[in-house]
Formats: sequence, C-alpha cells, structure tokens
Amino acid sequence: MNANDRSIIALVTTGHGLVHTYELSIPIFMTVWLAELGVAEATLGAVVGGGYFLFGAGALPSGILVDRFGSRRLIACGLAGMGAAFVLLGLLPGLWGLGAALLAWGAAASVYHPAGLALISTGVRQRGRALAYHGIAGNVGIAGGPLLTALLLLAFDWATVAVLLGLPGLIAAAGAWRASVDETAAVGRHDATDGPSSTASANPGRLTALWRQTRHLFASGFAGVFVLVALSGLYYRGVLTFLPDLLTPLVAVDLPIDVSAGRYVYAGLLAVGIAGQYVGGRLSDRGGTEWVLAGALGLLSLVAVGFLPVAGWGTGALLIASAGLGFVLFLVQPLYQATVAEYTPPDTRGLSYGYTYLGVFGIGAVGAALSGGLLQLSGPPLLFGALAGIALLGAGLSAWLAVRRARRETVRS
Repeated sequence: MNANDRSIIALVTTGHGLVHTYELSIPIFMTVWLAELGVAEATLGAVVGGGYFLFGAGALPSGILVDRFGSRRLIACGLAGMGAAFVLLGLLPGLWGLGAALLAWGAAASVYHPAGLALISTGVRQRGRALAYHGIAGNVGIAGGPLLTALLLLAFDWATVAVLLGLPGLIAAAGAWRASVDETAAVGRHDATDGPSSTASANPGRLTALWRQTRHLFASGFAGVFVLVALSGLYYRGVLTFLPDLLTPLVAVDLPIDVSAGRYVYAGLLAVGIAGQYVGGRLSDRGGTEWVLAGALGLLSLVAVGFLPVAGWGTGALLIASAGLGFVLFLVQPLYQATVAEYTPPDTRGLSYGYTYLGVFGIGAVGAALSGGLLQLSGPPLLFGALAGIALLGAGLSAWLAVRRARRETVRS
C-alpha cells in the first residue's frame, strides 16, 4: 500500500466514522428532546425523519457533484456541513431550530458515501483492503457514537454535547481540504466489467448528460445491482430501527444501571459488525463478488429465520444470535460496494454510488415504516419472516447477476 493509498484511507475512514457517529447520536438525543421540548413522539419522529430522508435522497445529486468537482473537495464540504449543523443544533432554539439543523445535517451527510466510495474505487489500488478499513471506521462510529453521546450527557446538557460533537467535523473538514491525494491513481486497475461505456459521459452538469449517463447505467447490469442494494437497505433499516426495544425483553439479566439492557446488546451487535466489515472487504478483493454476496445474503436470511427461536433459549444464546446478526449484516456492505464498482466505469462512479445510496438509505428508509407496521400488526415473528424473505430475494438476484456475467464472458471469449 503506497502513500497515496494511505492518505486516501485516512481521509475516508475519518469521514465515514464521523458520518455514522452523528447518525446514531440522534436517537440518543431524542430521549432528551421528548422530555425537554414537550412534543409528541410522532411529531419528533417526523422532524428527525426529515433529516434522515435527506441523508439518503441527497446521495444522488451528491454523486453528480462528485463526478464534476472531485471527491476530496466534496468530502471536505460535507464534513464542514455536518460539523456546523451539530453546532447549530446546540444553538438554535425550539423544535423549528432543531428541525432546521437536522435538515442541514442530512443534506451535508448525504455527500459522504458517493464521494468517499468513489474516491476509494478510483484512487486506491488495494480497493478491498480500503473498503475493509472504511467499513471498520463506519462501525466504530455506529457503535461508538451512541456510547460517546450518552457519556457526554452525564456531564453536560444536550445543547453543549451537540456543539462538542460538531467540533471534530469542522476540524476534519479543514484537514480534508488541505489533503493532497491522487483521485485517479487506480483508474485502469479496477475496470468495470459490465457497465456503460465511459464514452457515454459528457459534462455531468448538464441534464442531457445526466439523463444519458443514467440511461446507460440502468441499461446495464447496474439495474440489477441497484435493486440488490435497495433490498439490502430495506433489511438494514428494518432490522435495526426497533431492535433495541425488541432485545430488551429477551435479555434475562438486570444490569445495575439505569439504562435498558437491550441497548448494550444492541451496541455490542454493532461492534461485532466491525469484524464483518473487515472480512467482507477482504473477500471483495478476490473479484467476482456476486456469488460471495449471494452467500452472505443467504446467511442473512437464515439469521432472520433463526434469530427469535435461538434468542428464546436464554441470554447466552441471545448474545450469540445477536453477534451472528451483526457480523453478517455488515459483511454484506463492502461486498455490494465492490459490486457497484465492478458494474460501473470510473467516470460515472460518483453518479453510480449516488444511486446506490439513494437505494440503501432512501428506499431503505421504508424499512423503518415497514418494520413498525409489521410489529404493530402481528409482532416480531412476522417482521423477521419478512426480513428473511427480503434477504433471500437479494441472494437470488445476486446469483442471477453472477450467472448472467458468466454467460456474457463466455460469449465474449
């Protein structure tokens, strides 16, 4: 791994960790906002949901901007926006101020994934290892963000904590802006095998060029990959949204602190995901990720089927089931990220990752509503059954993509 690879990895791991630190600190703040602001859960949920929606929906225009202006500058702007939004979160008064700050955070956060993943795919020669480190950093933020926020709230009021959390984003933005990296060092090393021709690109700032690029993307195997990542997003948001509440009654021990025991199991599950991210990233280095991804999604389906029965055997079994869920859930992510890169050319990589995270976080956000409705309708067994079906559908689609590509390569040879 050369100096350019290391510089890019340092940049994207910092950005990824901060994105998810902010994302997962918000639910911790919500417990305080409900008490202090005197608002109903539905109202607060709608306000917070607006920020999360922009987190996903903004990925597409962000991807377009990445292809036009480059990744490093967009990452710096996104980090500055996230940091500033959290500072505003602590300074603006009332529910409307809170809503404005969260919308600003969602818009700024939406920049990161298209920019960061495009930078890895075009700038890092050892892409799989970079994706592994990138995923680990994200999971550090996912698991550590809620814990850090909760600990700070023991010493400070929530507004002060929000401002303190915003400062690292501003500092990281300054470092990203001054960083010197070659964003195209790996172009030619990781060529798209089943994507639109790079000659389809024109000025990404024009609507006609955008339409042409989009049409070529979805006329290729990327259309199947987009459905695949949307299914993964539905599973991700569907299983994680209500999991802390579902885990609490399953934990057969009482912890000697005034916090739901399920939250600790939840945090541990997210931490185990670090290992899943690393293994998935290393597996993606082998090329031909579709079969590996199909196997991982098949395992995810089995985990959903067996989670509740195994968890019912006691606390030890619950911990094992939760660790398995966390490992396989995050094993999938670097695999589909690498698959996107294999199905798209370098000059539309930002656009392709924009569509990818529109699917993962935008369409995937429906998973939160789906899980809530299924839980209200029939309880956890129906929810986990639906999640198993979603993962199984994704596994079948990934296997179809593998067979399709093998046939195309046979015809070419």
